[in-house]
Amino acid sequence: MSGQIFFIAALTIFIYLSLIFLVSLFKKNASIVDVAWGVGFVLVLLVSLLTSPGFPGQMTGRKLLLIIMIAAWGFRLSWHIYQRNKGKPEDFRYANWRQKWGKWFSLRSYFQIFLLQGFFMFLILLPALLIIRQPAGGGWIWLDSLGVLVWILGFLFEARADAELERFKADPTNKGKIIKSGLWRYSRHPNYFGEALMWWGIFIIGLNVRSGWLGIISPLTITILLTRVSGIPLLEKKYAGNPEYETYKAVTSTFFPWPPKKAADL
Repeated sequence: MSGQIFFIAALTIFIYLSLIFLVSLFKKNASIVDVAWGVGFVLVLLVSLLTSPGFPGQMTGRKLLLIIMIAAWGFRLSWHIYQRNKGKPEDFRYANWRQKWGKWFSLRSYFQIFLLQGFFMFLILLPALLIIRQPAGGGWIWLDSLGVLVWILGFLFEARADAELERFKADPTNKGKIIKSGLWRYSRHPNYFGEALMWWGIFIIGLNVRSGWLGIISPLTITILLTRVSGIPLLEKKYAGNPEYETYKAVTSTFFPWPPKKAADL
């Protein structure tokens, strides 16, 4: 029975993202997978909890807090991306792949966008699933407090960075310019830093449960994805050659927040 929760989670992810894929075919817009990303985590976690052996008798404060944390992150992120994408054409990443893959886009997008994201969703959810699987028992310890503090810092970091960027883009005088104020003064991608930090916090909480150390896969996966694969590299490539961005890039940390370099340091 201990492996049931992982099977249920994987099955839920497969069904959910397959349905989102069908909607994307109807709308001819693969960008909806980005909107569905955050909500998907909440759905999978709730289904895993409700179908876990012993529920609701095995419900604990740690599990309840976990649900609240991931729901706050997931719903906020999905709403933010929905508002950002509303009324706009397909995201440049998917539009480029649509053109490059041609007639094979539908098939390839199912496996290389939707199901691949589902695979990463499962890996990132691992510490949360390990916590949900844990039977009732074991009180609150310092690792819980540390994990929650790390998560809160990450959540506030991502939410503030997104809000600063949204306000910046809403000002017509900033059209074509690069944001360099607020958190963006210390990191070129502070929203991505905040998102990774949240999953490091959940991993720390998961160290309280059996085999919790396996949850290290989660923060490592999201950090590598954001810094080496689909997050920062694609955006950096998009702005490569932009004189203002190149100047900004020369003095500003890529990921970890850090005071900007001075002219004398260059």
